[in-house]
Amino acid sequence: MRLLHTMIRVGNLDKSLAFYTEVLGMQLLRKHDYPDGRFTLAFVGYGPESEGAVIELTHNWDTAAYDLGNGYGHIALEVDDAYAACAEIKARGGKVVREAGPMKHGTTVIAFVEDPDGYKIELIQKK
Repeated sequence: MRLLHTMIRVGNLDKSLAFYTEVLGMQLLRKHDYPDGRFTLAFVGYGPESEGAVIELTHNWDTAAYDLGNGYGHIALEVDDAYAACAEIKARGGKVVREAGPMKHGTTVIAFVEDPDGYKIELIQKK
């Protein structure tokens, strides 16, 4: 078995695609509209789905926003330099909600950014 993807529901697919591709540097791997179901699925990632897990962005055409609830945590991305990644994300128009620095009670350097729907993405600096 292997992890294929994580699905999140998004209110504005164009904004979400711009964030994941232009701000975080992922690629749009595939996208398909389902008119009878009134939804679109878009898959983004850093490489082919055959080589690693990706994110499925599900856009239900008749839903503009979602309540994220209190069960969702975050998506984690490994970065070479969390400080530089935060600077680059801000330069690309992204929102950093926790600047890069050591995690509480530890030494691992982390940061958090937020996508257009409020989903948190943790940046973990490579050791």
